[in-house]
Amino acid sequence: MSPFKIRLKFHGDLLFFLGTKTRRETVERALREKTSVKDVIESCGVPHPEVDLILVDGQPLDFHHTLRTDADVDVYPVGSSSTHFEKHRLQVPRIKHFIVDGHLGKLTRNLRLLGFDIAYDRKAHDQQLLSVMESENRALLTRDRRLLMHAVVQTGYSPRSQNAHEQTIEVVRRFDLFDLIAPFTRCLRCNASLQKVAKADVIEKLEPLTKIYYEEFRRCIGCGQIYWAGSHFSKLQERLEEIRAQFSTTDV
Repeated sequence: MSPFKIRLKFHGDLLFFLGTKTRRETVERALREKTSVKDVIESCGVPHPEVDLILVDGQPLDFHHTLRTDADVDVYPVGSSSTHFEKHRLQVPRIKHFIVDGHLGKLTRNLRLLGFDIAYDRKAHDQQLLSVMESENRALLTRDRRLLMHAVVQTGYSPRSQNAHEQTIEVVRRFDLFDLIAPFTRCLRCNASLQKVAKADVIEKLEPLTKIYYEEFRRCIGCGQIYWAGSHFSKLQERLEEIRAQFSTTDV
């Protein structure tokens, strides 16, 4: 088979995944055998769950398309400003259930604070993450791009920032979650739902001052952890308002 050349142009924040030397430049790949467009894209460092639209010589195609001759490939992220080819988008725009890798503990806490279903095990290895992701139909959140490139991953996202607050904004925006925020409804410790409970039902487990100053309580249906609006509550509420403010100033 005669050698051929593929020219890839990455749009939007997909430039994040390119090396500093190639960033903002068209990437070229010289090939000697037919190759799927997915494999060529990922050879540039861009995981397939981050790609929402692929145009090969101007035509929308999916990840299975095989490249055999010279071609120009445009690669767009989720949420790109382009309104063309809406029926050919490759990613799910919204998903409400996630699994997070062990390096993103603070992001996990933030998302649970907002009421989202987040599976998390700090010690889980890659195969465990992928297994739970697949069996429970969850989106994978990780900054490990190689993990995102596994063929079994259908939906996922790699936070660009290393700051947990900014990561939370990214995830809420990527998966269109803002109107699904339900704060203080999920256990920060084990992820199970919280239910309102009468003070009398938990009073034996409360500290003396808590018994005196607080009347409203919630209990985790999973691990039994008890929650009330204690000293930590104002800090959590401030964090929540900061997140809401981000959307009120940029998206409304």
